[in-house]
Amino acid sequence: MEAKCLECDANVHVENDAVIGEIITCPDCGADYEVAALNNGTVTIKVAESVKEDWGE
Repeated sequence: MEAKCLECDANVHVENDAVIGEIITCPDCGADYEVAALNNGTVTIKVAESVKEDWGE
């Protein structure tokens, strides 16, 4: 399956056995995405939330 990168419009390959919530990375710009939905061979992605360290502050 393929999805379009929301940052650079490159094709992002998503494995056929991907699951909702899986993180994928654009091979061109390195942006991280989360698989949001899978419907009959089509995939919807959304920007993955980045977890920042708080270092105990």
